[in-house]
Amino acid sequence: MSESLPMKTSAARNGLWISELNDRPDVRKTFAGSGPVKFYDTTLRDGEQSVGVVLSPAQKLEIARALDALGVGRIEAGFPRVSSDDAEAFQAIANAGLKAEIWGFGRAIKGDIDELLRLGARATIIETPTSAIKLKAYGLTVDEAKRRAAEAISYARKNGVKVAFFTVDGTRTDLGILQEFYRNALEAGAEELVVVDTIGACGPEAVEFLVRQVRAWVGPQVPLHFHGHNDFGLATACAIAAVRAGAEWIQGTINGMGERAGNADLGEVAMALSGLYGIPVEFNLKKIREVSVVVRRAAGHELEPWKPVVGENLFMRESGAVASQFHIPEAIEPFSADLVGATRAIVLGKKSGIDSIAIKAKELGLQLTAEQQQAILAAVKRAGTEKRGLVTDAEFRAIVSVVQQQG
Repeated sequence: MSESLPMKTSAARNGLWISELNDRPDVRKTFAGSGPVKFYDTTLRDGEQSVGVVLSPAQKLEIARALDALGVGRIEAGFPRVSSDDAEAFQAIANAGLKAEIWGFGRAIKGDIDELLRLGARATIIETPTSAIKLKAYGLTVDEAKRRAAEAISYARKNGVKVAFFTVDGTRTDLGILQEFYRNALEAGAEELVVVDTIGACGPEAVEFLVRQVRAWVGPQVPLHFHGHNDFGLATACAIAAVRAGAEWIQGTINGMGERAGNADLGEVAMALSGLYGIPVEFNLKKIREVSVVVRRAAGHELEPWKPVVGENLFMRESGAVASQFHIPEAIEPFSADLVGATRAIVLGKKSGIDSIAIKAKELGLQLTAEQQQAILAAVKRAGTEKRGLVTDAEFRAIVSVVQQQG
């Protein structure tokens, strides 16, 4: 016989209205870390790898300033060796006086490191392929890749550059070989390690296992990052699993932009960690929607209006059945709009109800009788159906004017 569970809404906790099931001892899992989760943003490098996206140096600087206001701890300012524009953007961002650490990105190639040194970089990711598939694609053996990584890391460290070692396709690498790569990198001077799910090939359980495994290999003192992609729609869940296993840094992008299905979305990860799990994060969620707009405008990409955290529909209500509950936010939303700097609104269309009309009229300062509301509702439904979209405030005012003149 199954256990009977009380299904009631949790009391509001700082604008959160989540299920009490999250707090059950047989549901809640212990997180390995103790400090707040920090975020490493790669919008300006991995995010720009989205098909068709080209960000100018000026746009990258604008985004970097927005990321800094968001509280992101580290901003990957680009891959300077790949183009003069990237080098220009990196230098502008590095000289902008931001609070965030400015990081570069390079392959395990001396020329990449030389370009970072020329630009005065003080910290960088250094990557190398590690899986059998990627090594074959690059025409490298394990030993050659390890040698290149060690030489690049050692060279960067001798020149005063902090290094985080990045294993391309690490989640599809034989565990014994992956351990060798990490040990090799640490011996060469790498100070931090990145667990990398390059093509989004892991589920959250596998990510949690791998991060715990790497932590066991390298001990508690080496900072661990997780870098994941969203090919199965699980990047946020995988990032949460990585934090549960002890990752201190989550790498990702604004709006989840990136190659193929994109990277882990930093806003989603921060909201889920803080809202569902009560894990502190170094991230100003009140600014995430504002920063989302900056990035999507620069990239020329639109987002699904129902996208978590930043979608424009999240706090808009068209359905009449839902609008009737609009005055009780926790009845129709899992968290307060205030937490992410959003504004709640009633919009009108085919699915509107009488409560929608009353709320919109009050919002616009219009006085309507009950009979007028019914006539206006019928007209709004017709207009929404005919235009296959929402009825604007101006169109609503025009409908109200016609009904009042007829009445």
